[in-house]
Amino acid sequence: MTVRVGVIGAGWIGQEHIRRLAGTVTGAQVTAVTDIDAARADEAAARVGAQVFANGAELIAAGDVDAVLVTSWGPTHAEHVLNAIAAGKPVFCEKPLATSAEDCLRIVEAERAHGRRLVQVGFMRRFDAGYRQMKQVIDSGRIGEPLVVHCAHRNPTVPESYHTDMAALDSAVHEIDVLRWLLDDEIVSTQVVLPRATSKRFAHLKDPQIMLFETAKGVRIDLEVFVNCQYGYDIQCETVGEEGLVRLPDPAAVGVRTAGQHSSEVLTDWVARFADAFDTEFREWIAEIAAGNEPTGPSAWDGYAATVISNATVEARQSGRIVTTDMKPRPAFYGGTA
Repeated sequence: MTVRVGVIGAGWIGQEHIRRLAGTVTGAQVTAVTDIDAARADEAAARVGAQVFANGAELIAAGDVDAVLVTSWGPTHAEHVLNAIAAGKPVFCEKPLATSAEDCLRIVEAERAHGRRLVQVGFMRRFDAGYRQMKQVIDSGRIGEPLVVHCAHRNPTVPESYHTDMAALDSAVHEIDVLRWLLDDEIVSTQVVLPRATSKRFAHLKDPQIMLFETAKGVRIDLEVFVNCQYGYDIQCETVGEEGLVRLPDPAAVGVRTAGQHSSEVLTDWVARFADAFDTEFREWIAEIAAGNEPTGPSAWDGYAATVISNATVEARQSGRIVTTDMKPRPAFYGGTA
């Protein structure tokens, strides 16, 4: 079966996913595109022979759209996801699921009322080979019960439009999701500590930030978010257990020995770092839909949890306090702990 996908949002990430679905993922066909910029929608659709629709509602209702991909501006996500659920169509939504916890809960309740999972949220790190290896080690019990997790999220630079809240809402949100999944545990409190600021930042930006999380089981997590580190895009994660530790591997790179030095390349952007994860994410999503199954990736509940925790982290930085994450009880519909 070929899954016919309608794409809402033809900006940079939307066009990347259109390219991926058309050229990399087997069993998918992009049949419909819409964007607030009509010229951009026309251009993206022409590359793959898709039809252009005036808006998301018309695209979702189209007969030749089996599944929906939402890559539009974040504040529009809730509307499109809710419309897809109402139409009974699987929907992949890039993060955030919604910009407010209230809208996330509306999506959760709509999906539960439908009676079947339709929503997957675009947290691609769960599909990265290194993180999946870490998950296998932790779940196997080889390092014993996790006690402490050390993480870093570093970018060489960010544009002037990047503001302080985005360190939690756009950057750390990926760690928030993947750590909940790795540990099968829920984050219950958050705190932010501001060290000495780098001189390499724009004046309006507080950088770096140290985010401190505690889970329901008492695991302590420290996360350095440093978006002007200069040297490269560097994602680090180490889980320390009672009987050992597991560390996320660096991306494969050859070692070079020359002029009295031993060096290896450091990637400079997230696109190259997680390209394989994005491909795997969409291959698995399309395969599940084609088989008539529910999606198995991050759920609407995971999208809700990430929004609650990242918003609480912004509050913690602004207030200087430890903030408890005020999350509703997890419905049995979504199973598991986190």
